[in-house]
Amino acid sequence: MTTLRRALLVLLSAVLLGLLTTSPAAAHTELVRSTPKDGTRAAKAPDDLTLVFDEPVDLADVRVMTPDGDRLPVTRVPGKGSATVRVALPRATGDALAVTWSVIDEEDGHASSGRLTFGIAAKDAQGTQDRGDEAAPAPSPSVRKSLVAARWTGYLSLALFVGGIAFVALLWPRGAGEPRARVLLGLAWTCGLLSTVASLGLQGAYAALGGLRDALRPATYADVLTTEPGLALAARGLLWVLAAVVLAALLQGGARTARSPGWRVGAGAVALGLLRATGMAGHNSEGSEPGWGAVADLVHLLGVSLWIGGLTMLTVAVLPRRDPGELAAVVPGYSKLAAVSVTAIVAAGLVLAWQIVGSYDALLHTSYGHLLLLKTGVLAVVLAAAWCSRQWTRTRLDLAVLLRGDAATVRPFGYSVAAETGLVLVVLLVTSLLVTADPGR
Repeated sequence: MTTLRRALLVLLSAVLLGLLTTSPAAAHTELVRSTPKDGTRAAKAPDDLTLVFDEPVDLADVRVMTPDGDRLPVTRVPGKGSATVRVALPRATGDALAVTWSVIDEEDGHASSGRLTFGIAAKDAQGTQDRGDEAAPAPSPSVRKSLVAARWTGYLSLALFVGGIAFVALLWPRGAGEPRARVLLGLAWTCGLLSTVASLGLQGAYAALGGLRDALRPATYADVLTTEPGLALAARGLLWVLAAVVLAALLQGGARTARSPGWRVGAGAVALGLLRATGMAGHNSEGSEPGWGAVADLVHLLGVSLWIGGLTMLTVAVLPRRDPGELAAVVPGYSKLAAVSVTAIVAAGLVLAWQIVGSYDALLHTSYGHLLLLKTGVLAVVLAAAWCSRQWTRTRLDLAVLLRGDAATVRPFGYSVAAETGLVLVVLLVTSLLVTADPGR
């Protein structure tokens, strides 16, 4: 344990040094400049508008709309690269022309938007200024909150399913026949699939700056499936369908299937696919080393799933049985698995913080950094509860087995595990908010 603490201390020191010395990571796609510039007044209305972004964009991800809601055609500018687009403007009917623009980040689907206004007649400068003061378009708050809720449900379902399957396969094969464990896995699968389908529609409405009704329209799904975030969500949905085969085989075969090497290989492949598809919608690709970010994100999600899924399975299915043999066999094994998982979570989380935030200043002075610090604080409390659980395992487990799972003996452990589980739900909520937040620059 002393060696492990030293290793974590060295890793933490290295990451903090990196935060102090590394240049900031790139954030979401933003507009750098436009031609004509916002607020320009001329005697003649411009025929087209050139937009230059701070990184390459896909034409399907760029939307430019008139105040009436008409979408304007967007094309490439020859010889200007993929970060520059040209917009054909409509004929102006008054003394000013206003358009709204939005762009979706290719990596994580975050929407950036703004408003541009051009005066046509210099004689009405005040009228033009008034139009320029109108608020820029932004994603609907209800859509944003619904998207956060769908992502929270998706993260929780993923952790319960992957961690629960691993718990049964590695520590408790008999649990495949336990009704509570079966219900937990079935509920996790159902919510995982439904949250993915809902996220597709909400992501489309979010990208189009629409409302909740837009999330139910087939056209919204068709549009979002042409984007990288949409394809990642579609891949996740297909993997949840494959997960149904894994779950059905386990529920039908019971402990025999849980011990089968072939089933374990298939379940592991589907689980890794779900973890990677989920990570593709996050910020791990932001920064100078996207490859390391992707690996760290996969390790982080795997550690969280093994920890949370196993913890929930222990709370819901194992402890209520108070079977002495199961307590003696399962609890110590999970304690070791949780220790490894927490170590992986901390190490991968530090790498991701280094990769995404990019600087110590951004950690302290951006909303993303504040959310990250909040998540770290709650996680520290969770680890304190986990330490109490581990201490019980070391000092009281043998007594609980001797007393054949006496309720009074097991109860303190149950309280500690329940507190740990509840706080983990808060950590997942903050994680969902981080996905929609702008990374530190």
